[in-house]
Amino acid sequence: MEEKEKITPNAESLNYPLRESGSSYSPLGVRGSSSFNEQVSSFFQEQISNWELARLNYEGLKTVRTKTVSFGDYDVKVQFNPARITSTGAKMDAKTVAARKCFLCQENLPAEQRSIDAGEYTILVNPFPIFPQHFTIPYKQHIDQKIKPYFSDMLELAKALDDYLVFYNGPKCGASAPDHLHFQAGTKDFLPLTGDYKRLKPTHARLLDEGENYQLFSLDNYGRTVYCIESDTIVSARNVFENLNLSLTLSRGEGIRKTGGEGMREDGEPLMNIVCSYEDGIWYTYIFPRAAFRPWQYSAAGNEQLLVSPATVEMSGIFITPVESHFERITKDDIESILQQVSI
Repeated sequence: MEEKEKITPNAESLNYPLRESGSSYSPLGVRGSSSFNEQVSSFFQEQISNWELARLNYEGLKTVRTKTVSFGDYDVKVQFNPARITSTGAKMDAKTVAARKCFLCQENLPAEQRSIDAGEYTILVNPFPIFPQHFTIPYKQHIDQKIKPYFSDMLELAKALDDYLVFYNGPKCGASAPDHLHFQAGTKDFLPLTGDYKRLKPTHARLLDEGENYQLFSLDNYGRTVYCIESDTIVSARNVFENLNLSLTLSRGEGIRKTGGEGMREDGEPLMNIVCSYEDGIWYTYIFPRAAFRPWQYSAAGNEQLLVSPATVEMSGIFITPVESHFERITKDDIESILQQVSI
């Protein structure tokens, strides 16, 4: 394949050769350099300075109401964030998704929204933020959201953007664009998950498998199922993930046949959320296997309704509530119930 000319990274244009199967090419064409993180941060500042919607919503983050619910060994934070109503309240049925214009396709972006061209992906500032710096990273082609063929890309992105963490919401797991492959990135250490894992690993982590370049743990007594792959190579992380993916596919398929429940897409991919960070030469990849899309409280009537649509952020310890009354009345029991319903 003929390579495109490489251009020095800047906020206006980042062009790199296309990734070839089996190559060591990074989707961003960089290897986690501090200068690239600085470029992305500068791009963020430029966008919130010149895009009023983004500026107002990021300013609003500074004054959002929050509360902390203790579960003993760990906490869950609850955030009242009315700007997230567009995502939390979105209809995700196939007919609705097919009828609307894809908001991740370049031709449908708002006039004020700029992008960093990053090889097969683009980097966009998310105008409806949860993180102090929040990005969406869509694939340039309009293809369905799926993880297995693009898992290595996620790890490359995490290494290139090592000032941030990168995450994936599967379809029926919080992705507001299930028809367009994308990742997201956000401020590192913002999610309670990463700190919880480091703190609880000596007492709560159970080693499931290990090899020369990896270890696979489960974090027990954490209110939801979570696995962590620690690896110093992408190849070993990918192999462990594919084995875990196969195991989840087989186990969920059997469970669905017995119960008629959710837990798997029509194409056979298990429902899941994933978080990845790169630190000191190690990838930490957290995988939340899912049993359901939304809890019964989401569509309940009256005072029983809690408009919480669990995605990676919720599974990682921050519950987003776009309705103030729901923020005020959500309890520890509600959080426990919601996590139990959507996690396997």
